[in-house]
Amino acid sequence: MAAEAWRGTVAAKRRALLDGSSLHRRLTVDLDGGGRLKVRVPRELWDSLEVGDVVVKSAGHDPVKG
Repeated sequence: MAAEAWRGTVAAKRRALLDGSSLHRRLTVDLDGGGRLKVRVPRELWDSLEVGDVVVKSAGHDPVKG
């Protein structure tokens, strides 16, 4: 997945303690080309996004706010 490129709109934001010790931040993204993707993102990006914001991921790079 790290090599893939995509662009989409944030549909949902979720946080969870999946392993009981680490807080994981995940976005559900509606892709521009159709489909839906769930992606784990760093805190700084998660904090900067709201539902409806655009997220862009270039091949080989982490997602960024578009």
